[in-house]
Amino acid sequence: MNSANDPVGLESLFDQIADALAGPGFIVLDQPLPGSLIQGLIDNLHQQQNSLKPAGVGRQGDYQLDQSVRGDAIQWLEPGDPAVTEFLYWMDKLRLGINQRLFLGLFDYECHYAVYQPGAFYQKHRDAFRGNPGRKLSTVLYLNSGWDPVAGGELVLYDEAGADQLIRVAPECGKLVLFLSEDFPHEVLPATQLRQSIAGWFRIKPV
Repeated sequence: MNSANDPVGLESLFDQIADALAGPGFIVLDQPLPGSLIQGLIDNLHQQQNSLKPAGVGRQGDYQLDQSVRGDAIQWLEPGDPAVTEFLYWMDKLRLGINQRLFLGLFDYECHYAVYQPGAFYQKHRDAFRGNPGRKLSTVLYLNSGWDPVAGGELVLYDEAGADQLIRVAPECGKLVLFLSEDFPHEVLPATQLRQSIAGWFRIKPV
């Protein structure tokens, strides 16, 4: 479904997302964004290759590089490039739409390109911990043209206890995943080819 330029379709899409977040707490959408925007983001990512930096784990004083835990390289997105600006505008419309439906109090969105070389992975982790203000809703948009279905690289969501797999998502181009940040431990499995995405988080204000 491509509803980005169709206000009626966009409202229907936001209804679908809100229903899923209120229910199981996650949703996988096949093609919610225009193909031209996806290609523009891929082109911009290729232009950013020299700016990518190894990603760390932990926050502030606990931050460290540890490729035994996390092996991607990242570059934070800022408005400027037309495709990036359009993507951030679309995500802000989504923020407003979700707030209207679920009253989550989402107030901003941060995101970065995430590039995993073959064999790289990200161990099971949470994006947020219950009771801590900050990240509320996680998003992943995949930018892998012609993804080989046997290449691996799936995103695996677990139940809140981290014991049982709920879903495995292949990183196929244009696919968008959303899930409540506090509720789902998840991991990125290694792949046999380059794996590219935009990882993002809608945040709430500290009380």
